[in-house]
Amino acid sequence: MQYSPALAQLISSLRRLPGVGQKTAQRMAFHLLEKDRAGALELGRALEGAVAAIGPCKRCRMLADAELCPICIAPGRDPSVLCVVEMPADVVAVEQSGSFRGRYFVLLGHLSPLDGVGPDELGITQFEAILMEGDVREVVLATNPTVEGDATAHFLADVAARHSVRASRIAHGVPVGGELEYVDGGTLAHALAGRLPIG
Repeated sequence: MQYSPALAQLISSLRRLPGVGQKTAQRMAFHLLEKDRAGALELGRALEGAVAAIGPCKRCRMLADAELCPICIAPGRDPSVLCVVEMPADVVAVEQSGSFRGRYFVLLGHLSPLDGVGPDELGITQFEAILMEGDVREVVLATNPTVEGDATAHFLADVAARHSVRASRIAHGVPVGGELEYVDGGTLAHALAGRLPIG
């Protein structure tokens, strides 16, 4: 179908969102234009304001609207434990678990030589600078359980070892409440390899 240039541009722009294909973008555009024009204007203002005001935290690279993010300036956080994640959304996931009270470092990706992503693109110099301050005693490597995530974790563990900082890797395995017959082989292999003693 031939859309007007403005509508085609809106649909194309909405397709930039992850998981949004042509039909979903079209449905969103029609909804905003037909039923929620005020919401469309509010969305536009919010996006423009966020792009202008939000950038990476100078210390951990989490998204922030100030030089340092709220986690980096929070006095109750444990500076001796640093959790390294791939993306800002991963910080949110760990925080929602309520089980981590340390600080973070966001790589903004993972090692991927084929895509031109090396240590420099992941802020390794900045990561090492944090380790050299001497407060960090343990680095928790919470990269994704993928080939690239595992390679990144091994690389970061070597960096931590050079600075005499202990590195640990988050456990991967069977989800709480899961049944073994429904767990894929790779996940089950990780769970068996990372088994812990009882008692």
